[in-house]
Amino acid sequence: MTTTGLERLNCWVKARDYAKVIYREVLPLLPADEKYNLNSQIRRAATSIPANIAEGYGRYYYQSNIQFCYNARGSLEELLSHLVLSRDFGYINNDVYEKVIEQGNNLDLLLNGYITYLRKTKQGEKEFTLQKSIQEDHAIYIEE
Repeated sequence: MTTTGLERLNCWVKARDYAKVIYREVLPLLPADEKYNLNSQIRRAATSIPANIAEGYGRYYYQSNIQFCYNARGSLEELLSHLVLSRDFGYINNDVYEKVIEQGNNLDLLLNGYITYLRKTKQGEKEFTLQKSIQEDHAIYIEE
Protein backbone atom coordinates (compact mmCIF):
# COMPACT_ATOMS: atom_id res chain seq x y z
CA MET A 1 0.00 0.00 0.00
CA THR A 2 1.21 3.46 -0.77
CA THR A 3 0.03 6.34 1.36
CA THR A 4 2.13 9.01 -0.31
CA GLY A 5 -0.80 10.36 -2.32
CA LEU A 6 -3.26 9.96 0.53
CA GLU A 7 -1.06 11.91 2.90
CA ARG A 8 -1.34 14.88 0.53
CA LEU A 9 -5.13 14.57 0.54
CA ASN A 10 -6.23 16.90 3.32
CA CYS A 11 -9.69 15.39 3.84
CA TRP A 12 -8.17 11.91 4.37
CA VAL A 13 -5.60 13.29 6.83
CA LYS A 14 -8.33 15.13 8.75
CA ALA A 15 -10.62 12.06 8.70
CA ARG A 16 -7.81 9.91 10.08
CA ASP A 17 -7.09 12.50 12.79
CA TYR A 18 -10.80 12.64 13.62
CA ALA A 19 -10.96 8.87 14.06
CA LYS A 20 -8.02 9.08 16.46
CA VAL A 21 -9.78 11.78 18.49
CA ILE A 22 -12.92 9.62 18.69
CA TYR A 23 -10.88 6.62 19.85
CA ARG A 24 -8.93 8.61 22.43
CA GLU A 25 -11.56 10.98 23.79
CA VAL A 26 -14.99 9.45 23.28
CA LEU A 27 -14.70 5.66 23.44
CA PRO A 28 -13.05 5.57 26.90
CA LEU A 29 -16.02 7.53 28.29
CA LEU A 30 -18.62 4.99 27.21
CA PRO A 31 -19.78 2.49 29.84
CA ALA A 32 -18.67 -1.15 29.62
CA ASP A 33 -22.21 -2.32 28.84
CA GLU A 34 -22.05 -0.34 25.58
CA LYS A 35 -18.98 -2.27 24.37
CA TYR A 36 -20.92 -4.25 21.77
CA ASN A 37 -23.54 -1.64 20.99
CA LEU A 38 -22.85 2.08 20.77
CA ASN A 39 -19.09 1.66 21.22
CA SER A 40 -18.90 -0.76 18.30
CA GLN A 41 -21.06 1.45 16.08
CA ILE A 42 -18.94 4.52 16.85
CA ARG A 43 -15.69 2.65 16.11
CA ARG A 44 -16.96 1.35 12.78
CA ALA A 45 -18.33 4.72 11.66
CA ALA A 46 -15.16 6.57 12.71
CA THR A 47 -12.82 4.22 10.81
CA SER A 48 -15.14 3.99 7.82
CA ILE A 49 -14.72 7.69 7.01
CA PRO A 50 -10.99 7.64 6.11
CA ALA A 51 -11.32 4.12 4.67
CA ASN A 52 -13.98 5.22 2.16
CA ILE A 53 -12.00 8.32 1.21
CA ALA A 54 -8.96 6.10 0.61
CA GLU A 55 -10.92 3.59 -1.45
CA GLY A 56 -12.40 6.34 -3.60
CA TYR A 57 -8.96 7.88 -4.03
CA GLY A 58 -7.75 4.58 -5.43
CA ARG A 59 -10.38 4.60 -8.17
CA TYR A 60 -9.48 5.89 -11.61
CA TYR A 61 -12.86 7.32 -12.44
CA TYR A 62 -14.00 10.47 -10.66
CA GLN A 63 -17.62 9.32 -10.28
CA SER A 64 -16.46 6.23 -8.39
CA ASN A 65 -14.35 8.45 -6.16
CA ILE A 66 -17.34 10.71 -5.54
CA GLN A 67 -19.52 7.73 -4.62
CA PHE A 68 -17.01 6.62 -1.98
CA CYS A 69 -16.88 10.19 -0.68
CA TYR A 70 -20.66 10.03 -0.33
CA ASN A 71 -20.20 6.82 1.66
CA ALA A 72 -17.63 8.58 3.86
CA ARG A 73 -20.02 11.47 4.38
CA GLY A 74 -22.78 9.02 5.30
CA SER A 75 -20.50 7.40 7.87
CA LEU A 76 -19.67 10.82 9.24
CA GLU A 77 -23.36 11.66 9.64
CA GLU A 78 -23.91 8.29 11.33
CA LEU A 79 -21.05 9.02 13.72
CA LEU A 80 -22.41 12.49 14.51
CA SER A 81 -25.78 10.92 15.31
CA HIS A 82 -24.10 8.43 17.68
CA LEU A 83 -22.28 11.30 19.36
CA VAL A 84 -25.56 13.17 19.91
CA LEU A 85 -27.01 10.05 21.52
CA SER A 86 -23.89 9.60 23.65
CA ARG A 87 -24.38 13.10 25.00
CA ASP A 88 -28.12 12.56 25.45
CA PHE A 89 -27.43 9.41 27.49
CA GLY A 90 -24.92 11.31 29.62
CA TYR A 91 -21.92 9.27 28.46
CA ILE A 92 -19.93 12.27 27.23
CA ASN A 93 -19.87 15.75 28.71
CA ASN A 94 -20.63 18.94 26.80
CA ASP A 95 -16.97 19.94 26.40
CA VAL A 96 -16.04 16.69 24.65
CA TYR A 97 -19.30 16.74 22.71
CA GLU A 98 -18.82 20.27 21.39
CA LYS A 99 -15.22 19.56 20.41
CA VAL A 100 -15.99 16.40 18.42
CA ILE A 101 -19.13 17.84 16.83
CA GLU A 102 -17.21 20.91 15.66
CA GLN A 103 -14.45 18.72 14.21
CA GLY A 104 -17.08 16.57 12.51
CA ASN A 105 -18.80 19.58 11.00
CA ASN A 106 -15.46 20.88 9.73
CA LEU A 107 -14.70 17.49 8.20
CA ASP A 108 -18.10 17.54 6.51
CA LEU A 109 -17.27 20.90 4.90
CA LEU A 110 -13.91 19.54 3.77
CA LEU A 111 -15.50 16.45 2.25
CA ASN A 112 -18.08 18.55 0.42
CA GLY A 113 -15.27 20.71 -0.96
CA TYR A 114 -13.39 17.63 -2.15
CA ILE A 115 -16.53 16.29 -3.84
CA THR A 116 -16.99 19.65 -5.59
CA TYR A 117 -13.34 19.56 -6.72
CA LEU A 118 -13.80 16.04 -8.11
CA ARG A 119 -16.91 17.08 -10.02
CA LYS A 120 -15.15 20.07 -11.55
CA THR A 121 -11.92 18.31 -12.53
CA LYS A 122 -13.52 15.02 -13.64
CA GLN A 123 -10.30 13.11 -13.12
CA GLY A 124 -10.15 9.85 -15.04
CA GLU A 125 -12.96 10.81 -17.39
CA LYS A 126 -10.91 10.09 -20.50
CA GLU A 127 -9.75 6.74 -19.16
CA PHE A 128 -13.31 5.48 -18.73
CA THR A 129 -15.10 4.86 -21.99
CA LEU A 130 -18.04 2.78 -23.08
CA GLN A 131 -15.61 0.60 -25.03
CA LYS A 132 -14.32 -0.70 -21.72
CA SER A 133 -17.73 -1.52 -20.28
CA ILE A 134 -18.63 -5.11 -19.54
CA GLN A 135 -21.04 -6.73 -21.95
CA GLU A 136 -22.95 -9.77 -20.83
CA ASP A 137 -24.13 -12.51 -23.17
CA HIS A 138 -27.72 -13.18 -22.11
CA ALA A 139 -27.91 -16.24 -24.36
CA ILE A 140 -26.00 -18.33 -21.84
CA TYR A 141 -28.95 -18.01 -19.41
CA ILE A 142 -31.54 -19.47 -21.77
CA GLU A 143 -32.64 -22.93 -20.76
CA GLU A 144 -33.60 -25.44 -23.41
